[in-house]
Amino acid sequence: MPPATLSAIDQRRLERLAAEAGSTPKAMLKHVLRDGFDYCEHVVRAVNHGLDDARAGRTVSATEVRRKARDTIARHAAKQAA
Repeated sequence: MPPATLSAIDQRRLERLAAEAGSTPKAMLKHVLRDGFDYCEHVVRAVNHGLDDARAGRTVSATEVRRKARDTIARHAAKQAA
């Protein structure tokens, strides 16, 4: 079976995705072959967005997350009891 080749458009897409991920096209290719371009692009952009938020200080402490979770559970339990 001959090796698969990417079209010029897909090669550029792979190079752009690798650059956004801080990786190499060769390293990204296995992920693209397994999961597809659309999914890989979605994941890389979501991760980069989260990293940007963290760098900008847009985070929530674990203590705050636990408090909100307890409040949500308590409200749900109160509705179920009513």
